[in-house]
Amino acid sequence: MTTTFLIEPSELKNRLGEPGLRIFDTAVFLTPAKTGYRADSGHAGYLEGHIPGAAFIDLIKAWSDTTSGLGFTLPSAPALASSVGASGIGNDHEVVLYSSGHMMWATRAWWMLRWLGLDNIRVLNGGLAAWKSAGGALSSGEQNYPSATVTARPRSGLFVNLEGMQESLDGGVCTVNALSRNLYTGEGNFNYGRAGHIPGSLHLHYEDLLIDGAFRSPLELRQILTARGLLTKPRIVMYCGGGISATIDAFGCVLAGHPDVAVYDGSMSEWVRSGKPLITGDSP
Repeated sequence: MTTTFLIEPSELKNRLGEPGLRIFDTAVFLTPAKTGYRADSGHAGYLEGHIPGAAFIDLIKAWSDTTSGLGFTLPSAPALASSVGASGIGNDHEVVLYSSGHMMWATRAWWMLRWLGLDNIRVLNGGLAAWKSAGGALSSGEQNYPSATVTARPRSGLFVNLEGMQESLDGGVCTVNALSRNLYTGEGNFNYGRAGHIPGSLHLHYEDLLIDGAFRSPLELRQILTARGLLTKPRIVMYCGGGISATIDAFGCVLAGHPDVAVYDGSMSEWVRSGKPLITGDSP
């Protein structure tokens, strides 16, 4: 079990200004729409107050494939490498990601950078709220890092597409829905076009891995994952509405020491659009 992928506010406070350290706010804010959510950039809030030295990452457009018809689609490795380099991140930089909103945006960015082949990336546990609670200072206005060059070395297996998700259902993989119980069971009026969950998938609401907006300890995470039956198979594939909150579950599994975890990038938005089956109720 490891916590090396997290950084606590107290440590970050002591390291501000170090050469080679790159800090980024990744925030996006979601508003329920007719189906799914409308995504609004957190840039305005970043300008009002951010961790000193931090720049902003635009996950909606700059770090997404906007041609897919789905929100937040993973770009090709060359396209993502170009956007990452333009943000000021190179292969040798140490990167700290946080969110002024929900921490899922930082874990999404972490998962993308990890897929791209970068290693020295950490998520600020608890995000900007934890930073402020720890007495961390804030700066305002725009901060940018000089552009850098990234050599992409994509790691296979960290993301799956529609075909990969279908193969996971047929191949002895543990598939997990990270959404709320009501979305999993199909209760209520909100859904992603149709109600329910992908057949065979277990349920673990991403909020169950957090306490006060921060990740629980690795021991607590492993206890929760064991109790929910997530550790019975050698590979886990997480999904949600659009591949964002699923990265909380996926990151939690990594913190708990699971060696083979993936995120279904298109998640429910793509699955429903593709006419794939769903089931309702509490049973997988």
